[in-house]
Amino acid sequence: MQHDSVKPQGAQVETSDDVLVERTGSLAVITLNRPRALNAFNEQMRRKLAESYPRFARDAMLYAVVIQSASERAFCAGGDVCELVRLSAEDKQAARRAFYEEYSFNWLHECFSKPTISLIDGAVMGSGVGLSAYGTHRVAGRKYKFAMPETAIGLFPDVGSMWLLSRMPDHIGMYLALTGRSIGRADALALGLLTHCIPAEQYEDIKAAIADTWPVDTVLDDRHEDPGPRELADLAPHIAHCFCAPTVEEILVRLKEVEGPERDWAQGVLDDLATRSPLSLKVTHRHLRNASALDLRQTLQIDYRLACRFLDGHDFYEGVRAALIDKDGKPRWQPDRLEDVSAAMVDDYFAPMGEAELALPTRQEMQAARV
Repeated sequence: MQHDSVKPQGAQVETSDDVLVERTGSLAVITLNRPRALNAFNEQMRRKLAESYPRFARDAMLYAVVIQSASERAFCAGGDVCELVRLSAEDKQAARRAFYEEYSFNWLHECFSKPTISLIDGAVMGSGVGLSAYGTHRVAGRKYKFAMPETAIGLFPDVGSMWLLSRMPDHIGMYLALTGRSIGRADALALGLLTHCIPAEQYEDIKAAIADTWPVDTVLDDRHEDPGPRELADLAPHIAHCFCAPTVEEILVRLKEVEGPERDWAQGVLDDLATRSPLSLKVTHRHLRNASALDLRQTLQIDYRLACRFLDGHDFYEGVRAALIDKDGKPRWQPDRLEDVSAAMVDDYFAPMGEAELALPTRQEMQAARV
C-alpha cells in the first residue's frame, strides 16, 4: 500500500531513508520504504528495526506495532542479496555478521511482547517472511503472494522459514521450499501463514482503530473476508505423495510417475527443479526434514551454519550473478548434477561451528529483558 495518506494529528515520524517509524496514539507504524527495490531488506533496515523493537517493548504507552510497505507491488521481495554479495567480496566476516544480525532480529521479533500486525498486499518473499511471519497478526490484501525462492539463487529458505514449512500438512512445505513456487492468500491462510484476509483499502481504518487502542482481534475479525478457493487443494494428494520422499532423487522419480490431468503440473515442477542448484536442493531437503523436530530458535541457529557455508561456497554467488547481476539466467552450478552432491558434502554444511555459532538467548531470557 502507498504510505501517502494524511497523517493523524499529533503523529511523530522518524526518517531513516529506507525505513519510516511513525508514532500515532498508542500505535507505532513501521513503513518499509524502498519501493524501487521492492523493499529488498538491507543492512540499514535491519539495524533500524532491531534498535526500535526493544524501545517499543519498554514504552508503557505503546499498545501495538504495524509493519507495512511503501510499495504497491511488494511487502518485501526478500533480502538485498546483491548488497550481501558486494559485502562478502570486501569482508567475508561482515557478510556473516549480516546473516547473524538478521536471524537475531527474527528471534527478537518472535519474542516481542506486544501485538505486531503485518499489513501485506503484494509479494512477501525471503526476508519479508522473516519480517512478517513471527508477528501476532498477518493480514493479506488481494495482491498477496508468498514464496521462498532461494534454491534458484544457490541458497536455501532461511530466516527460520523451515520451522514454518516443516509443519505444513501434505508436505506442501517441502514443495514450496524446493520449487520456490508462490501461493496466494487462500492457501496461505489455510496453511497458517496468515491470520486474516482484508482488502488493502481498509488498512488505514485498521491503523486508526488500533492507534485508538481498540483490541486488535476485534478490529481485524470484523473486516476479515473469505479469500475464495485454494489453488493447491486439488494438488495436495500429489504433493503429499511426491514430496514426502526421503531423497530429492526419489521426489523426481515420483513426479515423473504422475499421470492424468496433473501430468502437466508434474512436468512443470520437474522443469523448475532442473534449474535449481543441486546443492541447494539437497541442503534444503535435509534442513526441512530435520526442522520438524526443532523449535524456531534451533532452526535459526542451523540457518546460520548453513548461511556461513554458502558464503564460503560457489553456488550462492553464481546464482545471484545469473539472476540479478548479469541476468543471463544460466547459472553454472557446482556440482551441476544431483547425483554428484554427496551425503558427505551435505554433512559438511550442517557441521557445528563451535564458538562461531549463532548465540540466541532463550525465550525466557528475552522476555525477562522486556524485548
